[in-house]
This record gives sequence, C-alpha cells and structure tokens, in this order.
Amino acid sequence: MTDGKLYLRPTALLWGTLARDALATGAALPLAGSRSAFAMAELIEGEPGTALRSLVPVGDLKASTETAVRTLLDRLTASRAPLCGLALDRTRLMGIVNVTPDSFSDGGDFLEAEAAAAHARRLVAEGAEIVDIGGESTRPGSLEVPLEAEAQRILPVIERLRDLSAPISIDTRKAALMERAIAAGAGIINDVSALTHDAQGMRMAAGLARPVVLMHSLGDPRTMQENPVYADVLLEVYDYLEARIEAAIAAGIPREQLIVDPGIGFGKTLDHNLALLAGLTLFHALGVPVLLGASRKRIIGSITGKRDPKERMPGSLAAALVGAAQAVQILRVHDVDETRQALDVWRAATAGEGI
Repeated sequence: MTDGKLYLRPTALLWGTLARDALATGAALPLAGSRSAFAMAELIEGEPGTALRSLVPVGDLKASTETAVRTLLDRLTASRAPLCGLALDRTRLMGIVNVTPDSFSDGGDFLEAEAAAAHARRLVAEGAEIVDIGGESTRPGSLEVPLEAEAQRILPVIERLRDLSAPISIDTRKAALMERAIAAGAGIINDVSALTHDAQGMRMAAGLARPVVLMHSLGDPRTMQENPVYADVLLEVYDYLEARIEAAIAAGIPREQLIVDPGIGFGKTLDHNLALLAGLTLFHALGVPVLLGASRKRIIGSITGKRDPKERMPGSLAAALVGAAQAVQILRVHDVDETRQALDVWRAATAGEGI
C-alpha cells in the first residue's frame, strides 16, 4: 500500500438470502447496518486525480492490520444510530415541502401556510417518514432570501404541524432560523452549506443538539453551476464531507447526530452527478447516515430530455432505487407515494425468498 490516504468503496453488493448466507460464512460484511452486504471493496489509495484503485475481497480487508483500513471497515459495517426514533436499517423517505415562489420544481405550489401544511400531511399519509420544509430556493442561480422573509414562509407551517406523526426537518442556512424553527417544532437541521454559510451556524447547531444534515455544495447557489471542476468528484466530495464532520464533532455535535448529503446538482456537471450516484457506497465509510436528494433534478432532465421537472418522476424513481440499492438511509423526494411503491417492489424482489 502507498503512504497516501485510503478510501474504501464497498462493491459486490448482496441482498436477501444471498447476503445472509455470505455473512454467515464470513464471505461478506454488513453494509452500514442495513439488510445488504458487500463481498468486495474498491481500495483507493492516494490523492484525488492520481489515486490508485484495486478490488479487494473482504477476507483480505478483515485480515489487514492497518489502522486506516480497520477504521474504515468499522465505519462501513456499523449500524447507524436511530434518527428521531427512526431505525436506519432500511431506506427512509423524506418528503419535500417547498414554501417558496421560485423553487425549480414546485415553486409557488405551496406558498400559503395552510396549503403547505396540508401537503406535508398528505406526504406523511403517502409514506414520508420525515418532512423537510424550506423557505429559500437554492436552485442554480438563486439569490439569498432575507431572514424575516424566509421565517414568515416556514414558521407558520411548522407551527401548524406540531401534531405531525413524522419529524420535521428545517431546510435553512441561517442560524437564527434554525433556532426559531426548532422552537416551533422542527427536529432536524438540513443545511445545504454544511454549516458554512452563517458564521454562527456551527455554534447554533451544536447548542440546539438536534440531528444535522451536512451537504456538499461547490460555492454559492447563485454561481455554483458556472464552471464546476474536480480532479475526482467522488473523492473530493468525500473529503469535504469528512472535514465538515470533523469540524462539527470539534464544535460539540456528536457523530451520531450527523448525516451527509453528496449534493447532487449543487456545483456538479452531469458527469459529476453520475459519478456520485455510481459511487454512493463510498460515503458509508464516513460512519454516518447518507441522504440522497436527486428528485426531479436537472440530471434527470439531461438524461431523459424532460425539461419540465414535474415530468421527471419516473427518472426520479430510478435515481431513488440506485440509492436504495447502495443502502442510502434517506431519500429526499417530491413524489412520496410513487417512491414508496418502487421501494416496496424492490425490497420484495431482493428479499431473496425465491432465490
């Protein structure tokens, strides 16, 4: 092995009876406490752009005495802590409620508090186990919304949902709004800037002691799509999220309260997004739950030719299944009922009873 940094990306994934049999014989390892397992891993050594890659059976990895390998294996195989009471042994659905006039897919659809609250309840009835409420569009080219304008959009919605059976996630970059939303009844902080946009964000999140989603974004939403460049997008996004986890832990946020999101569409080209989707299992080595948000995004339109985001539901289902197949713990989606159906069929087909 080289003296450079090591990464492990699980591959040769197994489900159902195949996973159970391979785990029983030691031919595979459990993936992030899920019902799937992996029989091999891509060992990546070095720096983004020059890293060397090789496929290694899990038996060889288990026999390794290298501290870095042992640490990565421990994080890859460990069960994830429950999120607001939700066990993360399977993929959970986060339903999207955009209380904005200009979000890329549903801007203006739920701008009134009553309509937004009703939509949140409908998503939960369809199978959403978390509801993510946002009042600021972060689509490419969007401008920042003033604090009070954002607060006036989302706080009345949260207050109307105090009896909601699912936990509420507040999608904001502003520390003051994090505090007010948690006081109003939200239970999760979802920050597309990974607590970098607001100088008080990290301190506030630590003080609120709630789970936090740290997302990767290359720059500000206004400029992030102008010319995104990476030497190796998968490794660079991983490194960024690893650094944000370390910063959060240093600020007093336990690893058990952190979630990562690779940020599909946030400062990435089509090829960058596809590389991230193909390599999602790498992020399990961070030792925290992984959230995937690809629903109705431009990547789907680029592949399918569908310009209207509301016509991208079938492609969104495909992206969701790509995530579920790689044991992603949370899918952030617009079309909850359809995604739940797709997941139900996929789970039944991979349960292995007929194999």
